[in-house]
Amino acid sequence: MFDLTTGAVFYCTLVGLFFLGLWLYYDRRDHRRFELERRKTAFHCIRCDALYAAAHAAELCNCPRCGHENTRLKF
Repeated sequence: MFDLTTGAVFYCTLVGLFFLGLWLYYDRRDHRRFELERRKTAFHCIRCDALYAAAHAAELCNCPRCGHENTRLKF
C-alpha cells in the first residue's frame, strides 16, 4: 500500500501538525492569561496602607481590608 518513505513523510507531517496545534493552543492561552493580568490596576489605601489590584480599569476602588475608596496609582 505505502512504501517506507511515503509512510515516514506522512507520519512526520502528522507529528509536525500535532505539535504545531499544541504550540498555537498554548501560545493563545498564555497570551490571554497575560493580558488579563496586565490589565489590572494598582491601588494604595491611604487609611490602612494596603496595596491591592483590581481587575477593571476604574479610577476609584474600595479597599478589600477597610472599605475606604481610593484612587488608582499613577506612574
